[in-house]
Amino acid sequence: MSDDRLEGVALVTGAGRGIGANIARELTQAGMRVAVTGRTAVQVEAVAEEIGGLALVGDVSDRATVERWVTTTERDLGPIELLSANAGVGTRGTTWESPVEDWWHVFEVNVLGVHLCCRTVIPLMLERGSGRIVITGSGAAYLAGLSTTAYSASKAAICRYGETLANELRDRIPVFFFSPGLVRTDMTESFGDDAPWTPPELAPRLVRALASGRADALAGRYLHAEHDDIDDLVRRSDEIVANDLNAIRLRR
Repeated sequence: MSDDRLEGVALVTGAGRGIGANIARELTQAGMRVAVTGRTAVQVEAVAEEIGGLALVGDVSDRATVERWVTTTERDLGPIELLSANAGVGTRGTTWESPVEDWWHVFEVNVLGVHLCCRTVIPLMLERGSGRIVITGSGAAYLAGLSTTAYSASKAAICRYGETLANELRDRIPVFFFSPGLVRTDMTESFGDDAPWTPPELAPRLVRALASGRADALAGRYLHAEHDDIDDLVRRSDEIVANDLNAIRLRR
């Protein structure tokens, strides 16, 4: 288990259940004060009560809601040092049978939601000269056939978004994106008992390590909670950057 000790405030989106809830628990255990966000009040409030955090209910794809979350978090807990942009949804059914509104809603949450959170916290972080952003991506970003067109395309977009944002903020605000692996959640339950499930504790441990600052040289690199040893990557960070490794690229 990671022994990174943390301090400050974290805002974790999509933290009412699943991966986000476990990230909120891990960061609290590490020493951070955590704001828990999500759409379902009973879930968000339960997690916040469990960890002694701040419950914030609403839709991550709504600009006014995100701005309210950030304002409330900074007022009640203090300056946000970590944004864990984790909220995500999927859709079921074939591309041509899914209602257009449902298909597009995946992009509204998985892409626009991340962007709204980032563009709201970044000016505050830049003004203070500190902060980190960690975006929950997916292997579906580069492995075709793992999910629906909406989910895979949205995760491909957000991984490229994370890399580009890391370039924009280089030497100022480290931005990370990672795949949590195949974690058993409500979204993935249909995969069945025989799926190659990833231990649920690995993604939260990775977020904790990234929040510590010791992996800042890996900002903008594609990281995997199960397949990557973060300590090994940190030791090899010069090699990884020099050879453009841990990146989603077209090779010819």
